[in-house]
Amino acid sequence: MADELVKLVEGLKAAHGAQLVSIVLYGSAVMGDFDPERSNYNVLVVLETITPADLRAVRPLIEDWQARGHPLPLYFTREEMVDASDVFPMEFLDMSAAHRVLYGEDPFLGLEVSTVHLRHQIEYELRGKLIRLRELYIPASQSAERVTALMTDSIVSFVTLFRHVLRLFGISEPPLKRREVVQRLGDSLSLEVTPFHAVLDLREAKRSLPLEEADRLFAAYVEAIRGVIERVDHLEVRP
Repeated sequence: MADELVKLVEGLKAAHGAQLVSIVLYGSAVMGDFDPERSNYNVLVVLETITPADLRAVRPLIEDWQARGHPLPLYFTREEMVDASDVFPMEFLDMSAAHRVLYGEDPFLGLEVSTVHLRHQIEYELRGKLIRLRELYIPASQSAERVTALMTDSIVSFVTLFRHVLRLFGISEPPLKRREVVQRLGDSLSLEVTPFHAVLDLREAKRSLPLEEADRLFAAYVEAIRGVIERVDHLEVRP
């Protein structure tokens, strides 16, 4: 385990004591797409109960954790893990499929995640991220580097959503690695996914494109995302 994680786990144990149920690592660090220069550690902390005092107790530890570039840990109570599983189906399905218990019990063992609202959540997230992508393109459009970065940064979130699109279309255990998700999406839904592969190529190569080429790829990227959204939207039979 990385030194940063060891320090976090020991600090959480000291701060929460008997209240601490689980510490779980999830995300790219256990999915096989971890990039030390771009990725960070995503951590879930489960307590028996959560009070303001519990959260204050970890402030110095978490401030140091954030200063190292990592997001705030997610805090849930044991009871909330069960009660909220139908509200956050995508997040819980992702964490359940790929996680590593760093301390305590596995909070996903035996946890049933309802997918009754999954289609709605996926479409909502896809449309919201597409709208945001267009907004961010306006200031970025003056620079090839910024347009390229906009695509290579956003592809991670979109591929996470694509994994759940595959679930909607009957693939109960979609791939975890990004390229495999994109390829399976294209094969299973008969979609054009070449722009997604091109953006992943840029992300892995850590390079930019000339502005004209970046603009062309951005247009194709947005159109490919729209294609996925249309398939998700039409999956639901409307009255």
